[in-house]
Amino acid sequence: MRKTILAGLAVLSVIGFGAPAEAQTWPTRPITFMVPFPAGGGTDAFARPLAAQLERQLGQGVIIENRAGAGGTAGALVASRAAPDGYSFFVGAAHHSIAPSLYPRLEYNIETDFIPIAVIAQPPQIIVVNPRRVQATTLAELIALARSKPDDLIYGSAGIGTTHHLAGELFKILTQTKIRHVPYRGAGPAMADLVAGQIDMIFDGLGTSAPQVLGGAIRGIAVAAPTRNPAIPNVPTAGESGLQNFDVSTWYAIFAPKNTPAPIVERMRTEIRAALQVQSIKDAWARNGSDIPTLEGEAFGRFVSSEVQRWRKVVTDAGVKLE
Repeated sequence: MRKTILAGLAVLSVIGFGAPAEAQTWPTRPITFMVPFPAGGGTDAFARPLAAQLERQLGQGVIIENRAGAGGTAGALVASRAAPDGYSFFVGAAHHSIAPSLYPRLEYNIETDFIPIAVIAQPPQIIVVNPRRVQATTLAELIALARSKPDDLIYGSAGIGTTHHLAGELFKILTQTKIRHVPYRGAGPAMADLVAGQIDMIFDGLGTSAPQVLGGAIRGIAVAAPTRNPAIPNVPTAGESGLQNFDVSTWYAIFAPKNTPAPIVERMRTEIRAALQVQSIKDAWARNGSDIPTLEGEAFGRFVSSEVQRWRKVVTDAGVKLE
């Protein structure tokens, strides 16, 4: 009997005290952040500064692994199958709440195969054009140009089913225009082609566009938000410019593979919360047009589910299909 009691106490000590101890010693080696888009896009604009700050806080490397393809779903699949040991995390985005409506055979489920940790940034989108290809300087002029030349203007996106893509489709519905869509393997390549003059315009997140607008490489036409953004205060909102109901924002967030130990998940959440309060991070986020979000944990999980439903309606109403 005594041996049985001692054995039971040993099990309880592992269950009750082993996990917190693991979180206290974690991490003991580098951590990987899986970013499902190429380098240079909006996800990178927030993931890389955050990773650098977390390295300073944790005393271990935080490696960004870019794995692009299929509108961000290829990297998401790899991340969903990563070992749940606290050394693999996924940098997801609003695109991943759209994907279930466009990819009916996804081999992962954003709602059940990941543990939602925290939203790290939530910038609005902006309509930007190449000033050498598009003479329009206001939204009214851009709409007039699109109406006068159906299917002549070309807009790029970060991939089929991304917020960039659906923002373009929503724009077409609201303005009754026809513009052509060219999907890329991420916002970075799309932005590179816009700056180079290979395409006319993008419906982009401010994380990618704000530096290019401020540098004069591209022209900001309108912000898809209720109010102007402090990062580019001279660019009016779509509503100010006469286009109502064109409010589109994106979000970027950290997830863990399901079954990652809860104490490690909570430790990462705490570290992210602290990182987002560092002044250099606040300054970088402000330059990229994002406030500091406070959405995390279960509330974040409910938000993801609501986003899946919201975008499903947009996809259905717009008749968006894989091209």
